[in-house]
Amino acid sequence: VQLQAFGGGLVQSGGSLRLSCAASGKIFSINDMGWYRQAPGKQRELVATVTSGGETIYAESVRGRFTISRDNAKNTMYLQMNSLKPEDTAVYYCNADVVVELRTWSSRSVVYWGQGTLVTVSS
Repeated sequence: VQLQAFGGGLVQSGGSLRLSCAASGKIFSINDMGWYRQAPGKQRELVATVTSGGETIYAESVRGRFTISRDNAKNTMYLQMNSLKPEDTAVYYCNADVVVELRTWSSRSVVYWGQGTLVTVSS
């Protein structure tokens, strides 16, 4: 299973970007998916998560500006980022809890991470 994140780039303050994260490989289904970010010199932090049913959680710092969504048929997740600020500058990583084995009475899932995509917001 591989996760590939893309869509990062350089944008001016107040601008928008849309990140995508596509999962490929032997996938039965995907449970929770999420976006995290890591700014230079800081720890990785949660940005937003979305369940398979579409329930979402956002970090306080991005609520109202970012929207997380997913297309279960395409095993793809998105992050629409509006009103970007310089403090949003970071490498953005996606992760997914992927069901890799499915049996009659049990299943096994593994959490995978994408390679990261850089978002730079200039002031």
